[in-house]
Amino acid sequence: MAKAYRKENFDKLMAKVVKVDHRVKDYLEDAGYEKWSRVHSIVNRGRMMTSNIAECINGCLVDTRRLTIIDFLEEARLLFGSWNYKDREIASYTKDTLGRRFEEVLIVNASKSSMMKVVPSFEYIFSVYQAGRRYIVCLERKICTCGRFQLDEIPCEHAITVLKQKNVTDMHPYYSDYYKPDALEKTYEVAMVSMPDKEDWTVPDYVLDKIVLPPRYRRLAGRPRSRRKKNADEKITLNNNSCGRYRQEGHNRSTCTFFPKEN
Repeated sequence: MAKAYRKENFDKLMAKVVKVDHRVKDYLEDAGYEKWSRVHSIVNRGRMMTSNIAECINGCLVDTRRLTIIDFLEEARLLFGSWNYKDREIASYTKDTLGRRFEEVLIVNASKSSMMKVVPSFEYIFSVYQAGRRYIVCLERKICTCGRFQLDEIPCEHAITVLKQKNVTDMHPYYSDYYKPDALEKTYEVAMVSMPDKEDWTVPDYVLDKIVLPPRYRRLAGRPRSRRKKNADEKITLNNNSCGRYRQEGHNRSTCTFFPKEN
């Protein structure tokens, strides 16, 4: 439901949830659909709806959490500064017309557009038929009834079908400027200013007079957890076993059923 592009699809999935437990619907409705649903959002949140950045930061700061607050913040600043420098350098070398990840999205959408029929209705309005379903594409407003064109801000498979029909090879005007290298480079244009050495700090008297007490904390029994507790639907283990004969993952040579066993 969070990733649905159409309200009709959202409602169908919500109806399935209601059949299981209507209290889930009540809870999500009270929380506000606009806070977590792509199709109900009051702003365009784009394609990315993951917490990968937060997970990456947490993983890199596991050992740093044991430090005092000032040392912790300094280590975090050094980490973010090195990342910012490295990513800015990579972005400055990028000369492609579109980011690699979004170029792959265009390729996938283009592959899906091979078996569609286009019927023009106006200069910039077209009907696209796919598997017995009709989608309306408006190139002027950059929208499609599938919802992907206007929410992802990148041509969907139906829009690409129309562009191919019009013999348009330059798709630059039809995807967002946020996907271009210039926007990527601007992401890292703010410098991470270094902190001076502690010996050079000038601390005001009103700060020195403050007495900051540690928070009340009751340590739990057992060894402190260093990794976050994963949800039940997350894949905890990864089986990388590969068959020595068939080269297929998920089993080994002794349990392979593709080839008959040798006597």
